[in-house]
Amino acid sequence: MMESNAEMKHDVLGKWGEAYALQYLLGKGYSLRARNYKFNRMEIDLIMSNGKNLVMVEVKTRHSAELGEPWRAVNFAKQKQIIRVANYYTKAIEWPHEVRFDVVSIVHNSNHTDLTHIIDAFSPKP
Repeated sequence: MMESNAEMKHDVLGKWGEAYALQYLLGKGYSLRARNYKFNRMEIDLIMSNGKNLVMVEVKTRHSAELGEPWRAVNFAKQKQIIRVANYYTKAIEWPHEVRFDVVSIVHNSNHTDLTHIIDAFSPKP
């Protein structure tokens, strides 16, 4: 674990959460293809592959779920951004298979760390 919450700033917590989520996914057999992939000032936290699936992963980390679970921050506008970046990435690498959008939601504080992996959390609208 890292330092106590009082000392952990928001951006540090976010980077810690991404690293924690990455280790979790690697442990589940996923492979890392890209981290913090940017396109037009938008970003996808983790791009993983799992079998023939390319998995776009948004990681949300909070100290507490008091104001709602972290995954709730992945609203429709954020989903649209992620889908835009994913479209660019998949065209650039000419990905021939399925693309999936997951969210990893983490609540981390000095008492515990809870990770929720939401598989197929959202999909591009036709």
